[in-house]
Amino acid sequence: MDEHTGDRGAGREAEPDHPGEPIVGRETELARLFRAVDPMPADPVLMLAGEVGSGKSALLEHAVRRAAAGGARVLRAEGRESESSLAYSALHQLLRPVPAEVDALPERQRAALRDAFGEGPSASGPDLMLVGVAVLSLLSDMGEHQPMLVVLDDAQWFDRASLDALSFVARRLEGEPVTMLVGARGGDHVPGFDRNVPTLTLEPLDNAAAGQLLDLQPESPTGRTRSRILDQAGGNPLALVELARTASAQDPPAGLPAAGPLPVADHLERIFAARLSSLPASTTRALLLLAAMDSADSAIAVPAGLPPAEDPAWLPARQSGLVRRTGPDIRFRHPLVRSAVYHAASWGAQREAHLALAETLRDEPDRRAWHLAAACAHPDAAVSAELERTAGRARRRGGHAAAAQALRRAADLAPLREDSARLLVEAAAAAVFTGDIAWVEELVAAARTRTDDVALLATAAVQAGRLAVLTVRHTVVFSRLAAAAEQLAASRPAAALDLLSGAAVVRFYSGEDTQRHRIQEVLRRLPANASYAGLRTWVATVSDPFDGRARLVSSLPRLAAEAEDRPERLTAVGIMAWLLDETPQAVRAFDEAFDRWEAQGALPEGLGGAVAWAYVERGRWEQARAACARVTAVGRAAGLDHAVACAATVEATVLAFQGDASSARTRAEDALTQVDPLESRSVAVYARRALGAAAAAEGAYETAYDQLRMLFTADGTPTHYHACYPALADLAAAAVRCGRREEAVAIVERSASALADNASPRLRALISRARGLLADPEDAEPHFRAALADPVLEYWPFERAQTLLDLAEWLRRRRRVAEARGPLTEALEVFRRLGARPWIERARAESRAAGLDVTDAAPDALAGLSPQQQQIVRLAARGLTNREIGEKLFLSPRTVSSHLYRSFPKLGITARSQLRDLIEGTLATAAHQE
Repeated sequence: MDEHTGDRGAGREAEPDHPGEPIVGRETELARLFRAVDPMPADPVLMLAGEVGSGKSALLEHAVRRAAAGGARVLRAEGRESESSLAYSALHQLLRPVPAEVDALPERQRAALRDAFGEGPSASGPDLMLVGVAVLSLLSDMGEHQPMLVVLDDAQWFDRASLDALSFVARRLEGEPVTMLVGARGGDHVPGFDRNVPTLTLEPLDNAAAGQLLDLQPESPTGRTRSRILDQAGGNPLALVELARTASAQDPPAGLPAAGPLPVADHLERIFAARLSSLPASTTRALLLLAAMDSADSAIAVPAGLPPAEDPAWLPARQSGLVRRTGPDIRFRHPLVRSAVYHAASWGAQREAHLALAETLRDEPDRRAWHLAAACAHPDAAVSAELERTAGRARRRGGHAAAAQALRRAADLAPLREDSARLLVEAAAAAVFTGDIAWVEELVAAARTRTDDVALLATAAVQAGRLAVLTVRHTVVFSRLAAAAEQLAASRPAAALDLLSGAAVVRFYSGEDTQRHRIQEVLRRLPANASYAGLRTWVATVSDPFDGRARLVSSLPRLAAEAEDRPERLTAVGIMAWLLDETPQAVRAFDEAFDRWEAQGALPEGLGGAVAWAYVERGRWEQARAACARVTAVGRAAGLDHAVACAATVEATVLAFQGDASSARTRAEDALTQVDPLESRSVAVYARRALGAAAAAEGAYETAYDQLRMLFTADGTPTHYHACYPALADLAAAAVRCGRREEAVAIVERSASALADNASPRLRALISRARGLLADPEDAEPHFRAALADPVLEYWPFERAQTLLDLAEWLRRRRRVAEARGPLTEALEVFRRLGARPWIERARAESRAAGLDVTDAAPDALAGLSPQQQQIVRLAARGLTNREIGEKLFLSPRTVSSHLYRSFPKLGITARSQLRDLIEGTLATAAHQE
C-alpha cells in the first residue's frame, strides 16, 4: 500500500506503556462506555463526541483497558489530518495488526481488501461494497474466538473511503460479538456515523469537577492564578491540566493567556508553542520532523533523520509535556501539540522537513507527492503532475475523496490557468462520488474563475448536475440544470443534452408538470443529430413516457444493441424500458449490465431505483432487495437521502407483499421522513403504495384505500405522471371492500381516459382488473378476462396472480366452482413461489371453499419465516455457503448462520442438506417462469 498507517501505536493491539490519565467528572460517561464494552451491549456502535481536549481519548483508553481485561481483542485506528487525503489509510491502520486473519478471508474478499490497499493486481479497483463485506466478515470471524472491540479515535480525520467501509460495517453489527466506539470532535461531520448512531457528548466539566482535576496536578494552583485557570479553561480537562502546568512552570505565571473569548484550542496551541522557545535546537528539529511526518513508522523515521526514541534529544520535549514514548515510537501528547510545533516553525524549516521526508519515500509515490506539494511555495508543473498521478491511483482504488483532494492541490500548483481549470473540473468529477454537493459546487466555481473555455465549463456544469439530481433539492436543481442547458443549447448541444438528461430525472422525482414543458422547449432548440439520439430518447422517455410511447418502445432494441459493451448505457436502456412498462426487456438489460460491470461503489445513477422496481415487477424479489441494500449502503455513506428513500419504498413494498406489514410501514415512513413529499412526489407515491399494500395485507381495507386515495387529487388526477397508474387495481380492490366503489370508479375512468391509446399492455390489464372489481357482478367477467388475455402479462407474475384470484373468487360466487379451480391453483402456485403470505392465505381459503384439497406443501413452510430469512434459505438451498450468501446480502457469515439456525425449526428440518428437497418444487417453478 502506498499509504502507511498513522501513529504506529494507534494501529496496534498492545497497550501503550504510559499510565492512563485520571478521569474526573466523567463518571456517568465512563459508566456508559463500560456498558458498551461489556458483554451484550445495548448498542453495537457508540459515538463519543466532544471538543478538543474534552477527554475523548482518555475515556476511550479506559474503555479499551476494561474490554481487554474482560477478554476482548482490540483493534484501533487513530485519525490523522495529514492522512485524510490517502485512500483507505485508516482502514489499513486498523487491519494492519491482523494480516493472518485478512489472508484467511475468501479469495474475492481478500482481493477486494488488497486492491483497496493498493497491494493487488486489479486495474479497475475494488468493489467498495465487497470491501465492507470483507471487513464485516473478518470482524465477525475474529469474534467467534473472543469478543471484538473496534476503536476509531479522531474519526473526523479518517479518509472518506475508510469511513464508507467502516460505516457500512457499523450498520450491520447487530447480533455480532463486535462493539465499535467512535471518537470525534463535536460538531464535525463524520460521514456515515452522524445519523442514527447513539452519541455520548462530553460537556464541559462543572466547577466542582474542574477544581478536583486541578487538585490532582503536581503543583495545584491557588488564589488568583487558580481563578484565572478555571475561567480560561471553560471546563475543558486538557486546558485545565496544561494551564496548570504552565502556571507552575513560571513565576509569575505570565504564560497564561490573557482573559478573552479565545477558543480553547487556540489557547492550548499557544501554550504548547510557548514551550518550544526553551528547547535545544536538536529537540526543535526533531519535533518539526515528527510534526511534518504523516507516520511515525521507524521504516522511514531513521532515513529521514528522526532520532530514535531513546535519543537524548527527546528528553526536553518529554519533560515539557509535548511528547510521550509509546513502545519504540515517540508520539505527540495531543494533535494540538503537532499543530503548534509545525506552525511555530519558519517556512524554510517546514520546507526542509518535507523535502527530507519526500527523499525517503521514493518507493511510496502517493505520500511522496504530498510532501513535495507541502514544500512548494509556488506553482510547480512536476509536482502538480505527481499529484495528478496520485489521484489516478486513488481513483482506481475507489478513493474518490482522496482523488479529488489530490486534483485540487494539483490545480493550485499548475502553472498554466487552463491546466488548473482542467484539474479542478476533474476534481469535481471525482468529488461527485463522495455525495458532497457543496464541495462539488465549490470546485466547479473555482474552475469558472480560471477559464473561459466553453467546453470545459460545460463539463463542469454536467459534473455538478450529476450529483445534484440525487439530492432532495429538486426545484432549485431543476431550474439550474434547465438554465444551463438553455445557455449551451446552441454552442454545446451534447453538454446541453447531458444537463437536460439530469433535468428529466429531477422531473421524474418531483412529478412537476411545468418542468415537462420546459424540457420540451429546450429539446426543440437542440439541433437534430444522430449521435445524440440516445440522449434525446432518454430525455423524452424519462420526462413523459406516454407521449409517443410506441415510437419510444421501437427505439429500445437499437439502443440496447449500441450499448452492448457499455454497461452504464445498458443500465440506461433498462431504465427506459422499465418506464415504458417493457419490464422483461428492462430486466434483461440490467442482468447483462451487471454481468459485464463489476460495480465500483459509484453513486446510484439517476433513477437507479428502477432496477429494484423492475425486479419486483418481474417477481424476482430477492434481487430487488439486494439492489435496495446496495443503493441504501452507498446512499447513506454519501449522505444522499433521496436515494436512500427511493430504496426504502421498494423494500417496504416487498415486505408488504410478503406479509411483514409492521416492517413495511417502518420502511415507508422512514422514506417519507427523508424527503419533502411536495418536492419528491415519486417517493411519496411509492411510500403510500407500500403503506396501502401493508394495510391490505392485514385486511385493513379502509386504511389501504385512504393511503392509495392520496395518490390522486380531489378530482382524480394522478399526483405523479408515472408512479400512480400501477396502483389503480389495488385502489379498486380496497374500495370494493370498504364501500368506496363510486369514488374509485371515477378515478379509474379518469386515468383510463388520460392514458387512452398510450397505455401499455400492463396498464391496460391493471385498468381492466380494476374495472372488473368495481363493476356490477353480472358485468365483471369480460374485464377480468381482458386483464388476463395477453400472454405477455405472465412477465408480471404477482399482478397476474392477483387477477387470477379475483376471477376465481368471482367465478365461485357465481357458482361456477369447477371453472374457478384452475385460476386458483395457478394463483396459489405463484403466491407460494414469491412468498406472498397474505395472498397465499387468501388463495388457500378460496381453494378450500372451491373444494380443492389444499395441503400445506413444503414450500409453504417458508411463510413462517421473515423475508430476510426466506432470502437466506433460498440461497442456501441453491448450495451457497454462508460467506457467499453474506456477500450477496451484505451480511456477515455469522448473521447468516444465525438466521439459518432460527429457521430450521420453523421449517421442520435439522440439517442444511434438507433445504434443497424442501423447496425444490418452488425453484423448479421459478426457473420455468423465468
